[in-house]
This record gives sequence, structure tokens and C-alpha cells, in this order.
Amino acid sequence: MLIAFEGLDQSGKETQAKHLRARIEHAGRKVRPLSFPDYETPVGREIAQALAGERDFTPEVMQLLYVANRCEYRQKIEMWLSSGDVIVCDRYRASSVAYGEAQGLDGAWLNSIQQFLPPASVTILLDIAPETAVLRKSAGRDRYERDLSLLTRVRESYRRQAERPDWVLINGEASKDEVRAAVDAAILPKLAEA
Repeated sequence: MLIAFEGLDQSGKETQAKHLRARIEHAGRKVRPLSFPDYETPVGREIAQALAGERDFTPEVMQLLYVANRCEYRQKIEMWLSSGDVIVCDRYRASSVAYGEAQGLDGAWLNSIQQFLPPASVTILLDIAPETAVLRKSAGRDRYERDLSLLTRVRESYRRQAERPDWVLINGEASKDEVRAAVDAAILPKLAEA
């Protein structure tokens, strides 16, 4: 199973992914953590420089870089899935669609450039308002995190994507314990079936 956490920055993705990994490991399953973008890879370093304002890439190029960053892990992802491991990922394919659509890119194109990446088995959207993201992190925000209008469009794209049956929408404005309980209720039964 590949479980992807999506949502705006500061929605609790990292916290909830860490909790879910611990729950799955406690149940005796092998868990592989991933987080994108991975700034430690060659492509990831380019992304980090762009987000810091040191590169001036078009939205298309940025999304191609994000997809390339995930493709750097494609063989590992396929190997882990084929061996029965559970992958818990902080951001995955839906991020490119959400942020790309928010910048005026075509959703069909954004999906097509990722067609060779294994799809998520289930995607969890931790939904928060852009204003909440700002309140949770007021300093050190990258160029996307500072643009409330962009974040509003990103949220709208995420919410449209979350209408698909392989998505779970969770209110990220709730307490950490309430979010954790909702994640467990959505995922643990699916793991028992897998």
C-alpha cells in the first residue's frame, strides 16, 4: 500500500504520517517513509534553490522538477510495493496537480506527466484554510507559502481531487488527537484487508 498525505503546509501531514507509520510498525508491518520534495537529491537541490528565490523557473518547469524528484524514487517505490511494504508519503502526485492547477496549468497534463509513478492506494487530505497555515507558521515561509491567493486555489484543487473514492478528506483544523483518530479510522481497516 502507498498512503499519501496531502494538504497545505502546516496542515499536519508530517505529524500524522509519523503517527501512522508508528501504528503500522506496531502492527508488525514494514513501513517505508517518504517525503517530497526531497531536497537532498540533485533535483531536490534545484527545487530548494527555486523556492528560496535563487532560480526563476516557470510553473511548468517547477512541476516537472517536482515530478522528476519523485521519479528519482520510482524504482525504490516499485520494489517496496512488490515486497509488500507499506509506504507512507508526505506529499505525492496530487501536490503537483494542486499547485500546478493553482498556477493555471492543465490538470490532465499534470496527471499525464506522472503516469509512470505508482499511484497512491489512498490519499488523505488534511484540509485547512490558508489563513490557518499562516497562523501556524509565520516566519521562514517560502514563496508559495506567502501567497494566500495561490494557497486558496491550491486548497480548491485538493478539495476537487478529494471527491474521488480513493481519497479521504479530514478536517485538519481539528485537534491533533481528533485528526489522528480520523486517520486511524480511515486507514487501519484498509491495512487489515491488504
